[in-house]
Amino acid sequence: MSGALRSRRRSTKDAKPSAAVTDKEVTKEPESELETYSREVLNALLKDGLPPTPNNFSLYFDRLLEEKSQNTRSHIVSVLELEENNEDENSIMLEQSLKQGFSSIKNILGVTASLYKNMSLMTKILDKRKKELEASSDNQAVQGVAASLGSDIVKLNEILKKQSGTIKTTYDETAKIIKNVENETIFDNQYGVYNKRYLMTKIEQEIELIKKFKHKSSLIMIELSRDLKASVTNEKAIMLMTKTVARLLLKTSRRSDTVAHYGNGVFTMLLKHTDIESAKKASERLCELVSNSNFFLGDREIQLKISIGVTNVTENHSVEEIIVSSMDGVEKAYENPNLDYAVLLRNS
Repeated sequence: MSGALRSRRRSTKDAKPSAAVTDKEVTKEPESELETYSREVLNALLKDGLPPTPNNFSLYFDRLLEEKSQNTRSHIVSVLELEENNEDENSIMLEQSLKQGFSSIKNILGVTASLYKNMSLMTKILDKRKKELEASSDNQAVQGVAASLGSDIVKLNEILKKQSGTIKTTYDETAKIIKNVENETIFDNQYGVYNKRYLMTKIEQEIELIKKFKHKSSLIMIELSRDLKASVTNEKAIMLMTKTVARLLLKTSRRSDTVAHYGNGVFTMLLKHTDIESAKKASERLCELVSNSNFFLGDREIQLKISIGVTNVTENHSVEEIIVSSMDGVEKAYENPNLDYAVLLRNS
């Protein structure tokens, strides 16, 4: 068998190329910009000793893209937009649809309960009219009608009681379903970002990944400046400004970042595979972006301002400890009026 193979190889070597090959040279197409960049991302992963899993590749893909020129970033992002398929975004859309459906069910149950209430009132009115009718005449025909009416009222009342029990059972079951869905959701409808539950889960997952692969990640906590909120007494305006901050967080974040509402208008960003220096640069960009966004309240123009606490995610600290560390960073930023953000590190 090996002899036959060697024979075929010699005959191929000795054979003259066909005219089709000599007339038209076969050349390898040059790599596209995206292919070249993808190879660079893969090399960076291997250099850092990380397995080239889809998740790690996506993280490095976003992180290294920040160092490229604007033209390169725009070109690659435009390609990615053509095939964007984010499972979390699909889950968010599903949650929103479910909540809208449950809201409609609540409205239906409310209308049904109101209808029952009105029908009960009508039953009492009819009963009153029946008594008035019986008292006003001794005519047997009238009494017969009154008796018939009374019988119908009794039947109607029995039906309503039975339906009332069914309505109550249905309402309780629906309320339980709604509560279960709310407990399992990952999205904050008010601000259009992830919720606290999802954030805590992602930080816990990141801690486990850091234990295994020893990379660096950071967490930043962001809130609308307290001085700014104190100067604006309009609660609706404060809510609109907070929503603007949430929108800007999404705008400046990478696909691998987790932007979440921690509570009371306070937001967090989990920056995966991002050391403290890179997290500080991200905080600077975010502060600049927010400060360049003005808000109009009547004739008054308000410059938005935020305070940020930066901390590192380590394998030796719990989710709660890391969260508290970022909170302490925010408090540290308030100690110096010239600081928009402050860093508070956890010893690894």
